[in-house]
Amino acid sequence: MSTTVSFEIPREVLRASRMTEDDLRRELALHLFEEEKLSFGKARALAEMSVWDFQKLLGSRGLPVHYDVEAYENDRETLTRLGRI
Repeated sequence: MSTTVSFEIPREVLRASRMTEDDLRRELALHLFEEEKLSFGKARALAEMSVWDFQKLLGSRGLPVHYDVEAYENDRETLTRLGRI
């Protein structure tokens, strides 16, 4: 079951920030990803962007994708178990 949470942002805040609602959503997604509060997939979904576009956005901001050796080894183990490699 999916739940949506909405909150209001006063127009004056959007005007003062010179941002659109989409811009604000992307900035929130970037911030939460950078703080490791959201995974790549959840942040990308919040930003309402494709995988490729979100990766490009991260790159344009100099933000690395959080993918360490442990995550790589876990993925490799899973792929091996599934017979994919």
